[in-house]
Amino acid sequence: MGRANDARRDVTRILVADDHPMFRAAMVVAARRVRPDAEIVEAGTLAAALDAGRGGGFDLVLLDLRMPGAEGYSGVALLHAELPGVPILVVSSAEAAQSAAAVQRFGAVGFIGKDQDLATIEAAIAAALAGTRIAAPIDADLDAVAGHVAALTPTQLRVLLGVLAGRLNKQIAHDLGVSEATVKAHMTAIMRKLDVQNRTQAVLAARALGLAH
Repeated sequence: MGRANDARRDVTRILVADDHPMFRAAMVVAARRVRPDAEIVEAGTLAAALDAGRGGGFDLVLLDLRMPGAEGYSGVALLHAELPGVPILVVSSAEAAQSAAAVQRFGAVGFIGKDQDLATIEAAIAAALAGTRIAAPIDADLDAVAGHVAALTPTQLRVLLGVLAGRLNKQIAHDLGVSEATVKAHMTAIMRKLDVQNRTQAVLAARALGLAH
């Protein structure tokens, strides 16, 4: 059994998360051109991507920003929290000038536009698999705040996203299947990690980073 598991881990595993079947298929083709023997898992929603990610064993995630269940850069933040050691390459039609730096603040190794040719996308996939970060503009202030957000656990991120959606503590507790006291404890930890004094400041900090519009 151990040898079988070791053999499986010799195979590159790539998660392709995009809600458009045709573009998802194109990403599968690009990934296979880079790693012909790769095992590729596809997901059409953020929830499906997170479910797949919890199984572990991935070497790369190719992620679209605009998917069902994702808002702003929440998809990047949540997948990075679930898979902290796995490179995430965002492939999206979002505005590159704004998104390239933002996705890296939330843990991605880089951003590439869907309008790029296949060879450019393949080069980005190869670079991400090699552990290379794609250069993006630097904003020291935003990078510092993003570092605090990136330190949140997956559950803390879900609590923060619930707050951003305007949900009450009891509603968030119901969504997550925990007690209201647990949600309050998570909010205390979130405010400490974000270095803010109250719930409103935590919301403003997250909104400034594009977690909500």
